[in-house]
Amino acid sequence: MKFTSETSSNGVIERTFILDEITGVLWSPATGSGGGPLLLSGHSGGMHKKAPGLVAGALHSVTADGFTVAAIDAPGHGDRPRNQQDQRWVDAIHRARSTGEPLAPIVVEHNMSVAERAVPEWQATLDALQALPEIGADAQIGYGGMTLGVATGLLLAAADPRIAALSIGAVFVNDALLEVARQITVPVEYRIPWDDEEIDRASGFALFDAFASTEKSLHAHPGRYFEAPEHERDSSARFFARHLGRTAGAASD
Repeated sequence: MKFTSETSSNGVIERTFILDEITGVLWSPATGSGGGPLLLSGHSGGMHKKAPGLVAGALHSVTADGFTVAAIDAPGHGDRPRNQQDQRWVDAIHRARSTGEPLAPIVVEHNMSVAERAVPEWQATLDALQALPEIGADAQIGYGGMTLGVATGLLLAAADPRIAALSIGAVFVNDALLEVARQITVPVEYRIPWDDEEIDRASGFALFDAFASTEKSLHAHPGRYFEAPEHERDSSARFFARHLGRTAGAASD
């Protein structure tokens, strides 16, 4: 892992990094002895590691809760070029939106392909992050994401026992993702939009039911998937604090 830039502002150190072809960013508290939980943040489809909503959530997690947060660009996103197949999927999504055709079949296929490629990249990133002295091999690890980030997080949690908790939002669901959910036993907090034209609530219920976790909670909010109320961010922070061992407000103690 090679750090390529470092800035510090309002109690947060932000470092961008490169690991092989992976481009990422790490946010950590400017003060403290380290050893706090690590959150992995997966961006939505078409977005990138420094999407505004992702950055806002990361900064809140660092300053309010003392977490360290990492994000990487998914294959074909952000600073990473698309391959030809990814470009065909993106073009198909744009055409479907312009003609009013169903998006779900295209998005599901694209998301699953990207997520499958992203999982080993997240694992390599996690190996490198745990080698840092301020994180360490014993750090408790959580994962949060939306849409593409959810598909990636579910595949990652099913494949890697280091993921101890999931706080996730809406996602396009298919049978393959339901099968992955049946392998997940860690605590899950799952949010679904009640009025989204593209992501139907029935598929959200099916995914929630598929999780094998003994502790799972379902949150529904009005509006579309990107209109989750701000208090859901606070709920997610409490969820991670409960399961990863750091109480809210620890960064300012």
